[in-house]
Amino acid sequence: MLAIRLAWGAILLECKDDAGTRKVFNALQSQWRHASTQLQQAQDTLLIDEVWQVALEAGYQRQLVRKLAMAPAARAQPASQDAVEVQAAFCIDVRSEPLRRALEAVWPAIQTIGFAGFFGLPVAYTPLATSARRPQLPGLLAPTLELTDRIYVSNTISGANTDKLTVAAANARQRRFSWSEQWLAATRWPASAFSFVEAAGVGYLGNLASWLKPTTNERISDDLNGLPARYRPICRPALSGMDTSAKVTLAARVLHAMGLDQQLAPLVLLVGHGSQSNNNAHAAALDCGACCGQTGEVNARALAQLLNEPAVRAGLQSSGIEVPAQTVFVAALHNTTTDEIEGFDLDLLTPAACVRWDKLQTVFAHACDQVRRERAPRLGLNPRAAHDDLLGQLRRRANDGAQTRPEWGLAGNAAFIIAPRQRSLGAVLDGRSFLHDYDNDQDADGSVLELLMTAPMLVTHWINWQYHASTCDPQSLGSGNKVLHNVVGGHIGVFEGNGGDLRIGLAQQSLHDGERWVHEPLRLTVIIDAPSQAIEKVIQQHAAVRQLIDNDWIHLWRFDDARFARRVNGSWQALELGET
Repeated sequence: MLAIRLAWGAILLECKDDAGTRKVFNALQSQWRHASTQLQQAQDTLLIDEVWQVALEAGYQRQLVRKLAMAPAARAQPASQDAVEVQAAFCIDVRSEPLRRALEAVWPAIQTIGFAGFFGLPVAYTPLATSARRPQLPGLLAPTLELTDRIYVSNTISGANTDKLTVAAANARQRRFSWSEQWLAATRWPASAFSFVEAAGVGYLGNLASWLKPTTNERISDDLNGLPARYRPICRPALSGMDTSAKVTLAARVLHAMGLDQQLAPLVLLVGHGSQSNNNAHAAALDCGACCGQTGEVNARALAQLLNEPAVRAGLQSSGIEVPAQTVFVAALHNTTTDEIEGFDLDLLTPAACVRWDKLQTVFAHACDQVRRERAPRLGLNPRAAHDDLLGQLRRRANDGAQTRPEWGLAGNAAFIIAPRQRSLGAVLDGRSFLHDYDNDQDADGSVLELLMTAPMLVTHWINWQYHASTCDPQSLGSGNKVLHNVVGGHIGVFEGNGGDLRIGLAQQSLHDGERWVHEPLRLTVIIDAPSQAIEKVIQQHAAVRQLIDNDWIHLWRFDDARFARRVNGSWQALELGET
């Protein structure tokens, strides 16, 4: 762009002797004499906007700290670990907060944990019989491990039989892909769209009918497309190319980062999340940011399998991490469009774990229904509708090809809390806070805090700023009207209409309900439960973090016993409740 502008400047200079061009140059030079005054006027105007922005953020912060200070658990002693029957690790995504709160309210014997949804696995995933390798970790990081699908019935099946089943499934899938390749290609390109419909005729009415009358079907994983039905329940993602020693090292690192390297419950859920929508070019914006815009399903399943391996358990015990014999890890997924929880690989569970999982279904039903009713008004639905009716409406929205707002995603996000769950337990945070568990007492060298401030904190800032920029400058930094979007090259990006520049940012329908903005553009407020010295050490060691904080891209606060302190101009300022 700079080269183009310079080239035009050079052309104009060559034409400076032309009378019309000379007149334009004289006018430009006259205006340039007043440039400093105009710049100062612009800065003064901007200062007024900045004051209003800070006031808006201070109003939210006042509400947030009051909720945290008045949370029932803020003054109570933590529940005995012996009373915990189930631990559930959720992604830090703001949509997990209402569900975690509901589960804890319905059944106090469940302990929820917040952790980045890729669950610490630096992996790339390649679905069976495809070359569609994709990263399943934050964009800050590069994958160092590979996940591939294997077909097996149980952990005791022989390797030869597993290989035979995997090859058979791969061959069957490739045959189906070859049959459908031309059909699918004909639907993807604008140039062939009209001729395709004309040639396909009534054979395409089935797909159109599913849009005109959407079903209430449950979520279907795209990763299983083309795989025969008999293989789908036993197709499982697994780490490849790792020996037992490497697996033990990885498992120990992940358990320590999650705070699960001690006092494990009999059942530990690893709950990723994913959205459900149809005909949605922006589906990745509704899935897991920690998984690079994918769902967290494969990460949760691979980690659960890893932690259930007997050889890995034995290696962990040798390294000082004891996983009780009765503890079983289960992978699950939170469908953020319908607020349902789906379990995976349940056929591999022990009988005792199956009993506990079945017991959880009633808890899930009550908690998920509570969250659906919480969300209903924002979607224009009746929160007092019958349980099945409300769930059916949400599923129909998810399967409706004409639905531009299947869910609100992370709209409203405003805070990131890095602290033990006890700091926020019982507080109604309205689905606006990222929650990452962190115990400073278990982080003597500060390595976990450093990891959290240099990875999740940056990613949550990116998400926050994507929503902020798309709301404040939708024309330049948003992607416009979703109804007018055309996908370019299958996955490269979108045009608004039939040409122009590729659009960036979020669509208007992700931020606006037709009458008002549903996202409040606030800079992220980060609250950390750690000593100021530990936080400062990370800031001084990482330029990217220092620039983010010193240049006021985020607000940095910390818990100071029962009070709060905020970082202002490089120093910490103590606050009493009610101050901003």
